[in-house]
Amino acid sequence: MTKMNRLAAALIAALILPTAHAAQQQDIDAVIQPLMKKYGVPGMAIAVSVDGKQQIYPYGVASKQTGKPITEQTLFEVGSLSKTFTATLAVYAQQQGKLSFKDPASHYLPELRGSAFDGVSLLNLATHTSGLPLFVPDDVTNNAQLMAYYRAWQPKHPAGSYRVYSNLGIGMLGMIAAKSLDQPFIQAMEQGMLPALGMSHTYVQVPAAQMANYAQGYSKDDKPVRVNPGPLDAESYGIKSNARDLIRYLDANLQHVKVAQPWRDALAATHVGYYKAGAFTQDLMWENYPYPV
Repeated sequence: MTKMNRLAAALIAALILPTAHAAQQQDIDAVIQPLMKKYGVPGMAIAVSVDGKQQIYPYGVASKQTGKPITEQTLFEVGSLSKTFTATLAVYAQQQGKLSFKDPASHYLPELRGSAFDGVSLLNLATHTSGLPLFVPDDVTNNAQLMAYYRAWQPKHPAGSYRVYSNLGIGMLGMIAAKSLDQPFIQAMEQGMLPALGMSHTYVQVPAAQMANYAQGYSKDDKPVRVNPGPLDAESYGIKSNARDLIRYLDANLQHVKVAQPWRDALAATHVGYYKAGAFTQDLMWENYPYPV
């Protein structure tokens, strides 16, 4: 391509892209603005990735009290999407030879040997087929109480035979993965996995310097709330991130951006299906639906 042709192509792109962006903005506005009004959503950020090109569309405010607008830098609690991060960390640990998904959970937690976890594999924990219930009981507030709960727990179904969505299961997997890497879970995430994925504005513990960017949540009665701290919160639902980092995470899972090979392989492994549950297949925390959904 000659220099003149390259300049012409660049000029055409410069003229077309803003128009395409504006049209896309209108399409998104038509969906998001009525939704926010209907459900009283104070603010949100939409991230779109097409052919490796990413666009962020901020809406509303991060706090009703301050009126601070949503921006690309606004941090959101991503809830149970955090579970896919935990599963990826566990796969990475397996690839490093630190653990095996075939092993029983009690192999890595000696205090649980002789308990029901002699028959619960790490794969069961990673696919919601351990039989563990959804929530950590309200009266479990520290690690000692958590271990006592696990020791006393008895499954209603054999491991691998029934799917029950469980914070207790993925939480235990996160504990084991971090222990196998000889790191606290938060350190394994914030100093290991997240930087490796290029997610420089994603945290488990939001640092003081970023608190001004942390979106304020609200309860159904419009009271300010944030994620509840407690046992297994970090492993189950602890990730906070902005739209730019999250769309990168999506692209990394789709292998649309470059990440180091061990992490690329770990991400890919989380998309392998293991258990059929109604309309979808259970991968490692991801739910795999046939297209079109």
